Amino acid sequence: MRDTSSPGSSPGPSAWIHWPGYFAWFFLLMLALSVLIVRSGNWQQGLLMCAIAGLLSALVLAFMAVQSLLPRWRDERRRIFKGALPALPGAAFLLLAMQGGAAPPIHNISTDLQDPPAFTRIVELRGDSSNPLALTEEVIEQQRQAYPDLGTIESPRSYASSYNLALTTARELGWEIVHEDPNGGFVEAVDTTPIMQFKDDVVIRVRTNAEGSLIDLRSVSRVGVSDLGANAQRIRDFVSAFQAAAGS
Repeated sequence: MRDTSSPGSSPGPSAWIHWPGYFAWFFLLMLALSVLIVRSGNWQQGLLMCAIAGLLSALVLAFMAVQSLLPRWRDERRRIFKGALPALPGAAFLLLAMQGGAAPPIHNISTDLQDPPAFTRIVELRGDSSNPLALTEEVIEQQRQAYPDLGTIESPRSYASSYNLALTTARELGWEIVHEDPNGGFVEAVDTTPIMQFKDDVVIRVRTNAEGSLIDLRSVSRVGVSDLGANAQRIRDFVSAFQAAAGS
């Protein structure tokens, strides 16, 4: 049936179906624009817009979910569900951000907090506007409490074997290798996040011990205060991949 509501009157049934869907599309475009703004280098403004788009998308999605449950809209549920689809990416982003919000406000993570691996070549790439690389006592204590599982990898492999495997693992994870030092035992790499294109820097250090070799990692975000747990997860991914390859 055609919506015959006159101007100035309350919205008719068709308007109640269409307008939330229009808002969902608008917030999806807003989300896409925020990603482009972040990629352009204006990450603070972009992340703020992204958060707003995610919140508004979640609100629209919640409204349409409630709307679909009302008997009045029983025959329109298919249209409501279809109209709600553009709100899903923003709501998903908000959910992920909220889950990462439990992470401490730090972005400099190391498997060795007493003697963290040092960056050399990557220092030139980070630029003056990047986060400082110094590890403070406050950050160290926050990492100990938040990520007690992170520690040095102990391998029975020889130094050369562990170094080569560490280098191969980094490449298989998709990291861009920017420096190799097999004599000193260091690998430096950059990992770029897939959507926002944030660049996080990683250094791998391989040393020998009486039982074989020791492998440490350090992962640092160039911008931002909290990494939402991304650097710790990056180290976990490396450890899992390295140990899986070492055991094969």
